[in-house]
Amino acid sequence: MKLLLPILALCLLTSCYTAERNCSDFKTGTFEFSYTIDGTERTSRFKRTEDLNIDYHEGVEDSSSVRWINDCEFILKKLHPTSNAEKEAIHMKILSTSEDSYTFEYKRAIKRANRPSRVEKGTARRVN
Repeated sequence: MKLLLPILALCLLTSCYTAERNCSDFKTGTFEFSYTIDGTERTSRFKRTEDLNIDYHEGVEDSSSVRWINDCEFILKKLHPTSNAEKEAIHMKILSTSEDSYTFEYKRAIKRANRPSRVEKGTARRVN
């Protein structure tokens, strides 16, 4: 009985924990995102305003519109897609934040019929 009460208290305290999310701090700014393709790590930089996201990837600039759903979720849609895949909107969700970075997940905004939804995660770090 003496052991049951501390264990119950510990369970209650840990079940109430939620990740810190100060998403409005990351709505605008310049960020870097590192990713790996074929075993090679690369870094991409992007600048986001309230309604525009500009990616700088390997010397190429690419722009997307930004539509905020709430403080922690938004939809990206390429302004000048060059393929059918680029025409699809991306749903971004900020999962947690820290002082100078945030962890996010992203997926297609519209699920394709008869295909599993693929969700990817990443971390973006504020540059300025």
